[in-house]
Amino acid sequence: LHKRISTTLDMQVYFRDPHSPWQRGTNENTNGLLRQYFPKGTDLSAYPEDHLDAVAEELNDRPRKTLGYRKPSEKIGL
Repeated sequence: LHKRISTTLDMQVYFRDPHSPWQRGTNENTNGLLRQYFPKGTDLSAYPEDHLDAVAEELNDRPRKTLGYRKPSEKIGL
């Protein structure tokens, strides 16, 4: 669906090269943050939705260097 998303949002979609995790910096960092809550391979369906929402809220309330030390929640207007 990347073509539909690209057209709908009027933005380009990029794909990283295979086996190149350094091209996915923010994604890799976020995965590391999630590992503080859930070990790799965890079945998230075992957790209640309110717990997953609380983890998401906590991560979105954490300042990020890539956002000029603003919180994602501030950047997207939550």
